[in-house]
Amino acid sequence: MPSIEPNRSRRSATSHTAILDAAVELVAEVGYARLSIEAIATRAGVGKQTIYRWWPSKGAVLLDAFLRKNTGDSENSPGLPDTGDLDADLKTVMRTTIEELHDPAFEKPLRALTVAVLTDDALAEEYLQRFEAPTREVNKQRLRSAQESGQLPDGLDLDAALDAIFSPLTQRWLFRTGPLTADYADRTVEVALDGIRRTDQSINR
Repeated sequence: MPSIEPNRSRRSATSHTAILDAAVELVAEVGYARLSIEAIATRAGVGKQTIYRWWPSKGAVLLDAFLRKNTGDSENSPGLPDTGDLDADLKTVMRTTIEELHDPAFEKPLRALTVAVLTDDALAEEYLQRFEAPTREVNKQRLRSAQESGQLPDGLDLDAALDAIFSPLTQRWLFRTGPLTADYADRTVEVALDGIRRTDQSINR
């Protein structure tokens, strides 16, 4: 019988997935400081040179794992929901985000990735280009839709508006300065949008 040549692409895809899964599992168990390429390789059942062939660092592995889990293989963010009610849509997103941040399987890898990005300039640039910038652009598109429907002022600085809406949640999560609750999500959205709309009114007086 003729020998069957193994499917190398399938084997590579399987190893790739195993490595990403192993990185997420391990960082949730031991934290970023104790995470190592060797440990990831052992958990994934591959040689460490296999990992180094695809990624330059453990932070880069975590970034790919994060993108796969949160944006899919396409790396395209779905953006903010658009039901026609900006206030309700933003509250939904903020509440959903808080629920995710209470899940250790999501929160621990995200904290680890944050550490990696803060300490690795090359990784920070990759994170910006592959996740932050595309996500920010689709979120700005939701605000443009709100401008078109008259829910936000036409001359609004969209970057500043996004910062006003989302930065308080990031700050509280990052530094653990207070509880993350559904009520906090709603109040943050209300205060941010009230301030945005009041600013426009004062400018137009």
